[in-house]
Amino acid sequence: MAQHLIPSTASIKAVKPGDPRSRLTDGAGLYLRLFVKGGSHGWRFDYSLNGRRNTLSLGTFPDVGLALARKKAEEARKLVSAGGDPSEVRKEARSEAVQRRATAARAAAGLPPENSFEAVAREWYEKNATGWAPSHASKIIRRLELDVFPWIGSRMIDTIRPTELLALLKRVEDRGAIETTHRVQQNCGQVFRYAVATGRATSDPSRDLRGALTPWKPEHYPTLTEPRQVGQLLRDIESYDGGFITKCAMRLAPMLFVRPGELRRAEWSEINLEAAEWRIPAAKMKGRVMHIVPLATQALAILEELKPLTGKSRWVFPGVRTNGEPMSENTINAALRRLGYDRTKLTAHGFRGMASTMLHECGWPSDVIERQLSHAERNAVKAAYNHAEHLPARRKMMQAWADHLDALRQGGSVVAIRA
Repeated sequence: MAQHLIPSTASIKAVKPGDPRSRLTDGAGLYLRLFVKGGSHGWRFDYSLNGRRNTLSLGTFPDVGLALARKKAEEARKLVSAGGDPSEVRKEARSEAVQRRATAARAAAGLPPENSFEAVAREWYEKNATGWAPSHASKIIRRLELDVFPWIGSRMIDTIRPTELLALLKRVEDRGAIETTHRVQQNCGQVFRYAVATGRATSDPSRDLRGALTPWKPEHYPTLTEPRQVGQLLRDIESYDGGFITKCAMRLAPMLFVRPGELRRAEWSEINLEAAEWRIPAAKMKGRVMHIVPLATQALAILEELKPLTGKSRWVFPGVRTNGEPMSENTINAALRRLGYDRTKLTAHGFRGMASTMLHECGWPSDVIERQLSHAERNAVKAAYNHAEHLPARRKMMQAWADHLDALRQGGSVVAIRA
């Protein structure tokens, strides 16, 4: 037991300003420094650990009395005897308290805990979403919100183990969404790798799940490429008795073969009827490069017919609801279903495959077709300047393609569209 040299609390209170002593020693490392903070006395505990001398503050007198100071010092001695460092334990406790207060404040503000999977994922999303097409960004955040955040969103990202991630993915897989399962795994892996890069995790648990999920291989979008079937499709589109705006979009879809999201989000400010071209800004393109779509005379006719109806709107194809948004992403697919083309036969994206296959079969140069399809250029420097690449040939091809579609629709002799 420590030999106490401070007789009592009364002896401490008897110390008056001007006392020549700097401290009162209580033994075994505990002492009271006199007049250290605004006239108050401060309790200190000295200890040695791994050959180094350390000092621990135990509070001020009279807030911490003699008995309590001795109790705190005894707890610190026991910790030192066990190899622990009282100063480090205190720092960790304070850090945990700060973390708890911060977590409570974020929760009160409706925010996920700091360094939780959701917090890191949203930070990763915000940093990258500006470089994605809006439709792509929307799909990613919705995927995370529906299939990931409810299960591991509040967990600290560095504590999530492969088995937990696998359980999450199995929930998605069990509902038959095999493609979505692999997309979720991919997005989670991107978030974990971002956490590693920013010092908030040490590994990516998604990498340990290879072979644990049902295999999935990307499938091509269903389409039609047999001339007679394409001709019938075009006649069916002409007979569509739904909305006029939707019908115009369906007539342009096979002719322009842009991505469905690019078509439905077309703006009148991007279209120059006199120059016969549509310039899609880089921000809307999957490859983040501005894209030029030459407009054949048939496409111009459709747009000129549509402009009196939607020309005062921002969108060429405004949505049916008066909320300032463009046509829904499901509109063209729903119209195709109404015409009898189910998802195994044709989708809105399938018009791109139709044009690619048939134009290649008719002998058009692959470079010209691929550029008009706006397939990504791997050379980043070249990509910044290639929006007008092969443009004269593309103008010629787009007019020939529109003429070819006319011939197929009419069911007569098919005009040659070779370059």
